[in-house]
Amino acid sequence: MSRIAVLGAGAWGTALAISLARRGGHHVTLWCHSPQVATELSESRRNEQYLPAHVLPSDVVVTGDIVRAISDAEIVLCVTPSQYVRGIFGEIAPMLARDQVIVSATKGLEEGTLLRMSQVIAAMSTNPLVVLSGPSFAAEVAAGTPTALVAASATSGLAHRIQREFGSSSLRLYTNVDVAGVELGGALKNVIALAAGVVNGLELGHNSAAALITRGIAEMTRLAVACGGRRPTLAGLSGVGDLVLTCTGSLSRNRTVGTELGRGRALPDILLDMHGKVAEGIRSTSAALGLAARYGVEMPITEQMHAILHQGKSPNEAIRQLMARPGRDE
Repeated sequence: MSRIAVLGAGAWGTALAISLARRGGHHVTLWCHSPQVATELSESRRNEQYLPAHVLPSDVVVTGDIVRAISDAEIVLCVTPSQYVRGIFGEIAPMLARDQVIVSATKGLEEGTLLRMSQVIAAMSTNPLVVLSGPSFAAEVAAGTPTALVAASATSGLAHRIQREFGSSSLRLYTNVDVAGVELGGALKNVIALAAGVVNGLELGHNSAAALITRGIAEMTRLAVACGGRRPTLAGLSGVGDLVLTCTGSLSRNRTVGTELGRGRALPDILLDMHGKVAEGIRSTSAALGLAARYGVEMPITEQMHAILHQGKSPNEAIRQLMARPGRDE
């Protein structure tokens, strides 16, 4: 039986803990940043803030002590918001044994450094590292509906290990050696999902949504390839698959934020109503533009989304400018 520590008790971390426990064959420990929340979750077995409709299996150990969580874990699964990854690994890296495998399931880019999550972790740890991504709403994974993800590692044998350890009757994993492509697909699709939400909030219809999603994948692919990713990766689960889900599904936080922006609401008010839930695309937009500038990649949708989020541009004006761009070949 493998011992797995899940770092982060948000919706996604809780859902993965449920999935791993339901699969069987693992000792699962779920770490909460707040000791008080850890106690409440341990007693009630429900994550009332992030995933209230699903019961945490009785054999999942919940703790607010990160040292206890990782001390005997063979696999450390990081599912925290991107802004906290550096701080957490700065704390735990000296305590990690050499053979402990780190799995990063955080979809985002670090502001300032523009690093992918695996790069942030690798800067502080030499442990074996796998990235987990793909189209996956937490509530549906917790419910056990069929879901397909990608485990990516530069060491294919390591990705295959996570494929075996995490795969179940409801969770199918594919492997990939293109870590950069898988991570950038997971981060950039959140930016496009914000824009898809804006289209929804403006009630522009299906034609506009289809155009936005299609040109969004082109934009994502240009940047991912410039950063060393592979074009076929962006056509797979961690690219097109995750993009379609996040741009069209009502459970998408990024799409929800974009929808409210399209309806004319201010970003601070929208975030207040989210009660601590994170829409990674908000932070990733600035980082994506930083990468685009570094590699000389054109990203018009991301530029307009950044202007809406951070420069007060009206959504209608952003759409008008996108439509007024000079014609080009597809």
